[in-house]
Amino acid sequence: MVDVLVVGAGPTGLTLGCDLLRRGVSVRVVERTDGLFPGSRGKGMQPRTLEVLDDLGVVARMFAAGGPAPVNMVWAGGERQGEYRMFDEVEPTEDAPYAIPWIVPQYRTTRILHDRFTALGGRVDFGAALTGLDQGADTVTCTLATGERITAAYAVAADGGRSTVRALLGVALRGESVDPAPMVVADVRVPSLDRRNWHVFREEDGRYAALCPLPHTDDFQLAAAYEPGTVPDTSPEGVRALIAERTHLDADDVTDVLWASDFRVRAALADRFRAGRVFLAGDAAHVHSPAGGQGLNTSIQDAYNLGWKLGQVLRHGAPDALLDTYEQERRPLAAEMLGLSTRIHRGEQRRGAATRQLGLHYRGGPLASGAAGALVAGDRAPDGLLADGTTLFDALRGPHFTLLRMATDAPLPEELPAAVRVVDHPAPYAPYGTGLFLVRPDGYVGWAGEHAEGLLAWLARVGVTDRPTGLQAA
Repeated sequence: MVDVLVVGAGPTGLTLGCDLLRRGVSVRVVERTDGLFPGSRGKGMQPRTLEVLDDLGVVARMFAAGGPAPVNMVWAGGERQGEYRMFDEVEPTEDAPYAIPWIVPQYRTTRILHDRFTALGGRVDFGAALTGLDQGADTVTCTLATGERITAAYAVAADGGRSTVRALLGVALRGESVDPAPMVVADVRVPSLDRRNWHVFREEDGRYAALCPLPHTDDFQLAAAYEPGTVPDTSPEGVRALIAERTHLDADDVTDVLWASDFRVRAALADRFRAGRVFLAGDAAHVHSPAGGQGLNTSIQDAYNLGWKLGQVLRHGAPDALLDTYEQERRPLAAEMLGLSTRIHRGEQRRGAATRQLGLHYRGGPLASGAAGALVAGDRAPDGLLADGTTLFDALRGPHFTLLRMATDAPLPEELPAAVRVVDHPAPYAPYGTGLFLVRPDGYVGWAGEHAEGLLAWLARVGVTDRPTGLQAA
């Protein structure tokens, strides 16, 4: 018996595994393939996701593994046409220290999260495809292709857009085709092409290809569209021929094709993110156009939202209804990000503040209560400096709840649970203003007020009390 079975060892499943382990929740991760994902596919890490990875203790490795997006160079007819920036130049600030997207090949993101997961005591079972799923009143039992049956209190589908778990649950994934042209993405080596730019090739007939240098490698990520109705050739010869057709390069200029995959650009959303004791997260719940880099980032944030809630239910006696808020909070945001990705893909909206995801919020949601100063419950908690030279993000880091007293001497309840970490910021600070702010473990304000009235009731709703629960670790 395990607390949580996670199906899929991509960034979504591994983020959830890391978060659960640091909460004392037993977790097992199974992956149908024989190893970690080998390609660069989802390479853009948005600032809000970098804040998540900061909390999980891996952001330094992410920065070492990646780099800023290169300036784009447009080519036509074999000639350079000029440069442009895909993303706005934004400087970091005290309240938002991660300002720009960071380019990290997906295989490195997955490896970094896997290393963190194993350091916390976790293990991925590779070559373990899920073939069956049965739910009972208190457990879910999953069958693997090996014949093994795993019983868990809850299960999470993090097994991608073609999710086996979602199919077994009978949950529909509804959406639309964003572009009739099938796409190819591949990792290639082209020594003759300079690595200063993200090279974009456009012809008058609509043919398109892009080659983005991947930081700290000799590789480029190729993204290109085939003609509608054609079947992409992802063989090394097919990839070389595609590059030769769409660019000024010859096929022989491509010395290596390391990985390649094809896909159809869709925008689709699962009807439900929860079905009994099973949850859908990441691509199993929503499938995006790659434009704007929203899919992987939204997926990691799904896991970050779900992890603390599972921890509160399994280890601190919170009611099961807390888990319903996962769908209530994440499904509307996933729909919003799907719309954004589609508009960017179609050229209806440029990449900007929305793609950085720092403005995402849960205002008006089931766990948002109150307002104070500059913030409303549901807002992202900004960073800031503390008197001892540390930051608010330092204080928030970890699987706990944090009560910030910002420029106020409002008294706190004598019976405030010991699990709540109190941080005083006596000086006025504009991103917060004055008041009390209860920050959830995922970095959003859950409760806010000028006085503490209602604080204890909010904490009790999510299982934060000093009353013993009688729960034992599995």
